[in-house]
Formats: sequence, structure tokens, C-alpha cells
Amino acid sequence: KLTLDLNDKKLATRLTISFDGKYWYISGAYEKDYDIQELTESSLGIDLGLKDLAITNTGIKFKNINKSHKVKKLNRKLKRVQRSLSRKYLMNKDGNKFIETKNISKQLIELRLLYRKLTNIRQNHINQITASLVKTKPAKVVMEDLNISGMMKNRHLARHIGEANWYYFIETMRFKCKKFNIEFILADRFYPSSKTCSACGTKKSDLKLKDRIFNCNCGLSIDRDVNAAINLAN
Repeated sequence: KLTLDLNDKKLATRLTISFDGKYWYISGAYEKDYDIQELTESSLGIDLGLKDLAITNTGIKFKNINKSHKVKKLNRKLKRVQRSLSRKYLMNKDGNKFIETKNISKQLIELRLLYRKLTNIRQNHINQITASLVKTKPAKVVMEDLNISGMMKNRHLARHIGEANWYYFIETMRFKCKKFNIEFILADRFYPSSKTCSACGTKKSDLKLKDRIFNCNCGLSIDRDVNAAINLAN
């Protein structure tokens, strides 16, 4: 039983009902006042990647959950269920139509629950990372405005980028910064954060994706992702 006081001015009267494959949810917006946090004067630069999901200018790296044993095991199970489901559809084909049997219905439910579990694991991981970063109380957070839809056109990286869920990371970070009055900045997507030396400012145009260490003529030798995060912070 749900009881709502619709006369409360802080409560949005428009509610949304959704289904995630297992549970039904009713959700709405509610205005809440948060205590003003005392922030430091530091700037936090965050670089997103595939080897590590997030790298900060302080050198802290957060692992990509998709490389964990648990997610790999679930992905293998997902492929087995998809192959089995595909065979069942072919066996029950009637001309140009596919007949949905009870076994097919059961496997569709199993497939939906696997997708749900993977989504929850990935989103929970991102929420934990962003929460820990906000707790450092920086004055501002700087990230790159990534052209994610353009990157997804690369067939070799599309699946990995989709699973990394960069867009969700950026939007979650934006929301939590607004919540604690932290300035959130998206650097221009053409800003060469990875190719610029964080020590002398020299741009290294010939830097390739496989080059994981940034070596500059000024003597700087640093992880390319940490270098990018430092440039974003600056």
C-alpha cells in the first residue's frame, strides 16, 4: 500500500511506473535540501578508459568491472542462453514465423534476468566510484565530453564501450556534484588531454592508442591516462 501527500509542494505529482525484468517500481521526483559541504580548493580530473574505468589526476585507478571474474562468468552464461534460445527458435520455425513455446518463454525470462543482473552490477560499481570521488570534496570536477556515439561506430570497441557505460558515469558524476555544490566541468571533446604533456604543455601529435606511457622531450615519463587526468584537472 502506497500513501502520498499530493499537497506537499516538494513532491512531483507525475509518477513513473517501470519494470526491470523482475520487479515493478513506482518513482517520482522529490525536492530535498542538502547540507552545504565545506569543499577543498583542489580540482579533480577524471579520465575514462577501457583498461581501467576511471583514472584520477592523483594517480588513483578504478578497475573496469567488466574484467572481473564474476562479470566474465555471467557473460559466458549469457552467450550460452542466447545460443540455446536461437536453436529453439529455428527448431520451432513455421514458414516465416517463429512459434514461441513454453521452453522459449522460460529462456526469454532467464535472458532478461541475466541482462538485469549485469546492468545492476555495472551501475552499482559506477555509483560506488562516483560516491568515493565526491567524498574527497573537490572544488570542481573536470571530465571530457566524449563523443560516445561516434566511438560506438568502431566495431572492434563498440561492445566494450557500451559495457563500460561511460555516459551513465558522466551523468551520475554530474548529479552528485550538483547535489554537493561541486562545480562540474566538461572539457571540450577536441581538447587533446592525452597528447599534451602535463609538465611542459608540448603536444605529442604522433601518440597512438597502444602507447600506454607518455614520454616527453622535457624528461617526463608518465602513464598516459594519469597524464590526461592531470591536464583535465589543470
